[in-house]
Amino acid sequence: MGRNRRQRQREQTNDARSDYHHMEDDAEDGRQRQSDNHSNNRNNQQHLRDSTTSTSSDDDAFDQEYDIKKERPYNAMNNNNTVGDDEEETYIVRQDYPYCSYLFSGVQCLIMILLLWQCGRAPMNINPMIGPYPDALSEWGGKNAVLILQDGEWWRLITPILLHAGLLHLVANVAVQVDAGAFFEKEWGSVRWLVIYLTSAVASSICSVIFMPQAVSVGSSGAVMGLFGGKLAEVLLRCAERDDTDQAKVSHQVRKEQCVAVTCSVVLVMAFSFIPYVDWAAHLGGLIGGLVVGCFVFALELEWVPCRAVWILMGLAMTVIMFVMN
Repeated sequence: MGRNRRQRQREQTNDARSDYHHMEDDAEDGRQRQSDNHSNNRNNQQHLRDSTTSTSSDDDAFDQEYDIKKERPYNAMNNNNTVGDDEEETYIVRQDYPYCSYLFSGVQCLIMILLLWQCGRAPMNINPMIGPYPDALSEWGGKNAVLILQDGEWWRLITPILLHAGLLHLVANVAVQVDAGAFFEKEWGSVRWLVIYLTSAVASSICSVIFMPQAVSVGSSGAVMGLFGGKLAEVLLRCAERDDTDQAKVSHQVRKEQCVAVTCSVVLVMAFSFIPYVDWAAHLGGLIGGLVVGCFVFALELEWVPCRAVWILMGLAMTVIMFVMN
């Protein structure tokens, strides 16, 4: 009996020890799992910080690249539509809008509409320009040598630029005015443009009175030819200017291209000036008037004072001689 009791006690002790070891193993597993969880949490937090830092770096790089693109303007002269650094060329003009060019063109179109509405359209064998009868043009202010010289209607030296022989004549002149004429006004400014335009118109009418007194002449082509003459005068006077700056180099290049284009236009217009119903004398007078007046106007902008003084005197003398002789 005593032996059996001791045997049971030893078994109970062993069972208790076994349960204790199992409890220690479970506690150790819990501590290990807790340590693993802490380690995973630290790794996740570090990965989150790394992701945030990477995203912030990417955002900073994108913002920096975007700022660089904003600071480097689009090069309109680059045919590849890319941003250029050294290739960018900008030609600076005096004003943004050609007020006088658009104003004169609009008034000329309005007068043509009123003229056709009031006087009707003449047959093609009388007026091939799709316009009114010649006597209507004279009545509305066209160049008429008899009325100018005998009746003293000197205002007819300027009013012909507002009239046109017909729709074809109007479209041709207005197209040049709103294209080349408008760009010249942006370059020169409205005051210089207006001086050259109006004086060329008067010179064209005077020349037409002298060489074609029997014709009733209208149109702004003489004044447009004067703008071409003014541009040739500008190119002539400013060809010796220094080109030590980027803007000066661009200006020289632009004027060279304009000189070629204007010369071709003048040759083309003068070639068609001797066909019927075209006043060649007005074209020639306007060209000479614009050239002479342009020499005086653009001489005021020359940098070298002695050269400026010489060209001012020459331009003024040629202007006075031209109008006095006429």
